Amino acid sequence: MAKGHTAEQSVEALVSADENREHRQLGVVDARGQAATFTGSECFDWAGGVTGEHYAAQGNILVGGETVEAMASAYESTAGDLGARLLAALEAGQEAGGDSRGKQSAALLVVREGGGYGGDNDRVIDLRVDDHPDPIRELVRIRDLHTLYFGETRPEDVVAVDGDVRTAVVDALLRSGYIEEDDAGDEAVLDALSAYLRTENFEEREQRRGYLDRAVLEYMKGQR
Repeated sequence: MAKGHTAEQSVEALVSADENREHRQLGVVDARGQAATFTGSECFDWAGGVTGEHYAAQGNILVGGETVEAMASAYESTAGDLGARLLAALEAGQEAGGDSRGKQSAALLVVREGGGYGGDNDRVIDLRVDDHPDPIRELVRIRDLHTLYFGETRPEDVVAVDGDVRTAVVDALLRSGYIEEDDAGDEAVLDALSAYLRTENFEEREQRRGYLDRAVLEYMKGQR
């Protein structure tokens, strides 16, 4: 694909040169959003895949084709970023039957050039659950935490630390021990808030002094 081949051409090149292709399964999406999937005849039932614009979904040892069909439908109908759409597809596939052997692990990887922490790598999301009784729901839970800590702040979600917001912040800082009752002046509160954000790993959502990300505010209000 780096040479400009389509997804279908790339799959054909891979499988035509592979003597064990009937044991293989793969899905490819090219830069134009075209997708292709291949399932060899020797893969264990149920095995197969579906494609659509910007996605390929496939699996083997599944309960049936309804699993990948549900994944495709969920991906197409879900709004949000790529991570949210992929998780919706995983959840839908599991609800439709999933792997006939049961469930144990799940993973989510999304890459974009410079999209990782601080722009120092390409891993926008790189999460995995290796062993859990409900791995996809656990993956959703930790993805929500990842979004909380590393998601981008929208301009409309920046609030001034005054009025009701200041009251909520002071309450949270008192509960968590960052300030004392007799030391809640404006500068002390803002100093404590800055310490809180950096100690609790909210550096990516820290705003200029006197302002706060609404997502962090809601998190602080929910902590007891």
